[in-house]
Amino acid sequence: MTKKHPEAFIYMEMLVGCGKTMLMDLFHNNCVIEKKLRVHFHEFMLDVHKKIHKVKKEMPKQRNVNHSEAFDPIPPVAKEISTNTWLLCFDEFQVTDIADAMILKSLFTELFNNGIVVVATSNRPPDDLYKNGLQRANFVPFIDILKDFCYVLCLDSGIDYRMKQLITEGKTYFLTTEADCETKVDEVFSSLCESQKSDVEPRDLKILGRNLHLPVTCRRLLDTSFKAMCCEALGAIDYLEICRHFDVIILRNVPAMSLNNRTAARRFVTLIDTLYDNQVKLIISAEVKLSLIFYIGEFNVKCQQDHSMLMDDLGIHSQSDLAQSSIFTGEEELFAFSRTRSRLSEMMTEEYWRIKPKQPT
Repeated sequence: MTKKHPEAFIYMEMLVGCGKTMLMDLFHNNCVIEKKLRVHFHEFMLDVHKKIHKVKKEMPKQRNVNHSEAFDPIPPVAKEISTNTWLLCFDEFQVTDIADAMILKSLFTELFNNGIVVVATSNRPPDDLYKNGLQRANFVPFIDILKDFCYVLCLDSGIDYRMKQLITEGKTYFLTTEADCETKVDEVFSSLCESQKSDVEPRDLKILGRNLHLPVTCRRLLDTSFKAMCCEALGAIDYLEICRHFDVIILRNVPAMSLNNRTAARRFVTLIDTLYDNQVKLIISAEVKLSLIFYIGEFNVKCQQDHSMLMDDLGIHSQSDLAQSSIFTGEEELFAFSRTRSRLSEMMTEEYWRIKPKQPT
């Protein structure tokens, strides 16, 4: 394809564990310019949505609605981003949220027109972004824009280097099926509390006006559970706030997950991505070994009923192509969990534990 525009987007594609994050960190740290930002793509889009909401709130009320043109908040948001940043470095460029999918074409067109340069890593080629997502036809024009500005580098070595590292199982990953599991995790907690030199106490975090209660903390150490983190109405913004306050997290009683508890599984994926990106240390007690923590399984009756209700609400016939969207098949979860398992493997290594945690912006 002949490009209409100069390349302003370097897109590095490779599979999980091949060194994308390391390569991105090397590039960003050695790029000698001031206006640069290295950020996880999911975190960036959260910030974009907050900026859009702020612009809409500050927009003057139109007196004559019939004669006013629809206000587009994307250009002022893109201008604000471009004023503060010339180089955007995205780790894990992926699109799973329909709200993101609907604004990306307009947002990146404005960013490119404002002179922004983007360097991104991804597990997928551009044509596979938001694959089988709902209303994907509305997203496809963004792929054309991206490819028009983009230089794609396939750096896939076929080797997951995280899996090749020594997994220190027994130190950071405990099986709840073992009789002394709770005792061992409690001993780890007590030992870490000594290094924190602080009292064990509850803590409340204020997040966008909400209160997140954490019953067991010790300075920069959080002791919590899968149920508290992944079965409650929490998301990326909550996990980012947790990363601001804690360097080490003990996550207890992680179950084996299937497509029948996909909501909790999605939160688990987001939690691990956020902890990994901010280099927070993690200790887990789980029902099964890491390699078995997610399985396909068959849809139970409730899942089938939920799918049928959602299809009815969206006006989707069970025999139509839209019925094969990833929201119904679980394809997106299966893909995301390959990355999650790989990252958890790395998070159990001594090398990972030597890295100093980041502080989210």
